[in-house]
Order: sequence, then C-alpha cells, then structure tokens
Amino acid sequence: MKMMRNLAISLLMSLLSAPLLHGQDLSKYRNFSFGMSLVELSNQVDLKPLQTKLIHKRPAVIQELTWWPRESSGSSLQADSVWQVFFTFYNGELYRILVTYDRHATQGLTAEDMVQAISAKYGTATRPDAQISFPTNELYRSTEKVIARWEDSQYSINLFRSSLLNSFGLVMFSKRLDGQAEAAIAESVKLGGKEDPQKEIERQKKEADNLEVARQKNRETFRP
Repeated sequence: MKMMRNLAISLLMSLLSAPLLHGQDLSKYRNFSFGMSLVELSNQVDLKPLQTKLIHKRPAVIQELTWWPRESSGSSLQADSVWQVFFTFYNGELYRILVTYDRHATQGLTAEDMVQAISAKYGTATRPDAQISFPTNELYRSTEKVIARWEDSQYSINLFRSSLLNSFGLVMFSKRLDGQAEAAIAESVKLGGKEDPQKEIERQKKEADNLEVARQKNRETFRP
C-alpha cells in the first residue's frame, strides 16, 4: 500500500513538475494559457466550438467547454490523473479552469501529498482560511474550502476537495478577467430578474390567445 502511494505521488509530481524547466508560470495549466481564444483551445483538444455551453449572453458572453482528457484519442494527457476539465470563457477569452482529478488516480493521497506535488510546479503554497466559488458549474456546491493556494498579482490557483464528488480539484483563474466576468454574471442575473415578469406576461397572453383560437374552433365543431 505504501509503495503504491509513493508511486502515485511520484507520477503526479512528474506530471506537474515538467514545466519547472521554464520557471514557475501561474498563467497556464499544462498547455492552456489564460487569455487564449475559444477557437485556439478547441483546436488544441480536438473539440469544436459548437460543443460549448452558453452560460450568459448579456452584458458579456460567458461560455463553458467541458473536456474529458482520458476520452481524447491521441491526447498527451490521455493516461494521466485528470478526469474532467471545465474551461470558462469571458467574451471568448479563457479566464477560469476547473480541473477534477480522477478518484482512482489519487486514491490514498492526502491533502499534503497533493500540495507537495502541485508545489513542485507552482512553488510555495499558502494556506488561507478561504472558500472558492463555482459560479457557473452545477456539479459542485456553491463554495468549497481552499486547502492550499498559489498566486501572484495576476493569477490564482486553488486546491480543494469536493465534498460531493469526493475528489481533489484545482480552480485557477486570471484575476483581471475573473473580476470582469464576475461583475458581468451579477449584472446578467439582475437583467434576467427584470426581464422575467415581462416574459411571464407575454407567455400568459400567448396561452390565452391560443386558448381562444381553440375555443372558437371547437364551438363550431362540437356536438354533444
């Protein structure tokens, strides 16, 4: 058991530590860089932009792309520990990445094991008493406790453990774009609240009109 655990840690550290040759860069995860376009990322993972999910369209376009590396034929990440990745875009720019690790690939690893492995790539972690939110994703609770954080003035990377999925994950984002997206999402929710009453009035009117058309038709054809 101890040997298997050490092997899993070594594998995770080797996968995460390769970019150290080029310095600790918080602006990217693997080959994905914050700010890259939806088209660039879609081509990189062999997915079409049409597979994106539109989260909000006003006052800014918020889109999400889901990727399962293990199902991507020919992917260099095919055999690694990542189960699922959510890429979120603000007006076509990648601003947030949510990585969920496969439970079997991290079985037996402690939070400290994960911090050690990720620190090999991103440097020394801090241990803030903080929560991380998932504003566009329904697979997670609204917030989770941050186990460790790696950040600079522009980017933030947060390790957490999902209480629903019982798996480790990373939330990373561009602080500038995330702030703009958060404000846009809040405004979109506000706009939706203003539009809903009018939409309900229009729905009721259409329903009433359809009912009257059916009534007039049935008055002429009904025979007791």
